[in-house]
Amino acid sequence: MKKIIFSGIITLFLAACGGNNNAEKNQQSAPATSDKESTGGNPSYDANRGEGKFTKVDVSPSLDVAKATAGENIYKVKCSSCHKLTDEKLVGPGWKGVTSRHSPEWIMNFATNPDEMLNKDPKAQAMLELCLVRMPNQNLSDDDARNIYEFMRKNDGVK
Repeated sequence: MKKIIFSGIITLFLAACGGNNNAEKNQQSAPATSDKESTGGNPSYDANRGEGKFTKVDVSPSLDVAKATAGENIYKVKCSSCHKLTDEKLVGPGWKGVTSRHSPEWIMNFATNPDEMLNKDPKAQAMLELCLVRMPNQNLSDDDARNIYEFMRKNDGVK
């Protein structure tokens, strides 16, 4: 019985997000859309910030090592089963370069508020179309989200 459950989980895991990395290339070459189009016709929605409480995150040019270390620990427990630190997809997208693709506010809002982001944010919805699996709410605190963001910065080469 354990073998059947395990093989079912593995099959689901592999099928959820195929190993095709062409999606990122296709996304980069997609034509630009206007703010009105990219926000589903809602001009008051800030697609750079996303949906959530984070409206302005102050980020130092240098890495906060303590926060990055705390973020790495959270990553190992709550994120690593779905996200690689490279650009390779697992269940969710890889994290390499994520801090250059999204604002700190967007990342932290998505980490703490994935359901609303997936319902309202065009970038989050596009990622869902690629991976076919909704990111579960990990019940991260605001500090957890900030620490994970700092770890993402470290992963992207910030020193």
